[in-house]
Amino acid sequence: MEEFEASASAKKTKTIYISTVFGIAMVLLMIGLLGLILVNANNLSRYVKENIVLNVFVDDAAHETDVLQLQKQLEANPMVKQTQYVSKELAARNLQKDLGEDFVKFLGYNPLSQSLDVYLKAEYANNADIDRFKSTLLKNPLVKEVKYQQSLVDQMNKNLTNISLVILAFAAIFVVLSVALINNTIRLAIYSQRFLIKSMQLVGATKGFIRKPFLLYGIWHGLLGGLIAILILIGTLSLAYKEVPDLIILRNYTEFGIVFIVVIGTGIFISGFSTFLAVNKFLRLKVYDLYR
Repeated sequence: MEEFEASASAKKTKTIYISTVFGIAMVLLMIGLLGLILVNANNLSRYVKENIVLNVFVDDAAHETDVLQLQKQLEANPMVKQTQYVSKELAARNLQKDLGEDFVKFLGYNPLSQSLDVYLKAEYANNADIDRFKSTLLKNPLVKEVKYQQSLVDQMNKNLTNISLVILAFAAIFVVLSVALINNTIRLAIYSQRFLIKSMQLVGATKGFIRKPFLLYGIWHGLLGGLIAILILIGTLSLAYKEVPDLIILRNYTEFGIVFIVVIGTGIFISGFSTFLAVNKFLRLKVYDLYR
């Protein structure tokens, strides 16, 4: 009979621990998904900003070697991500594709100017920095004109700022809820062991001795929950890239690694800390309070 009761108790404990691990894993999965959304939103913002093009038109009398020298100077500028030289012939071919007809043959000459397409780094993709950069360029005698879509830059930065604030607000709320959910899951698991805690205390075990195995289990559960969440996140990412191949341009393994480390660290910390608080609570209770 005693063996049966011990077996039933062990089975019940194992079930509680398994449900605790999966409960933590599901909450950490949500945290991980939110982290990936933040990372991809940031990468998308950077991608959009770094694809704003400044068309730098040079003097018609400028030699190609001088223009290429100007291109090298621009690429050395810390604000510039990359540049592309557009010759008169390439500009004509691009415009012919857009118009669908050979305007050079119709006019009898090529009226287009050679130019440089300049792409700035994301942190400089705002009107203030672009205007300063434009003013510097116009001081160069080779540069005839600099064009970019100012209204588009304004609208883009405004929209990206609003979206970032909304995402951060949801992130803050979700993190608080996640901590509360994991804490409640741990507290319920420890609650089922409250009589064991009190029995150990009554036979003279110190608080540190009682806490140690529970803390180790708490840390282990947080680690397992984090690993399960990461496996699901990796599967989700693989499926997303398969269904939407264009998402590959936003892929950054370093940032994904940081998100995964944060997920595991969050699981270990919250699980361990919640276990510490829950065990302390039952250590302070009187025997008759355990039945309430």
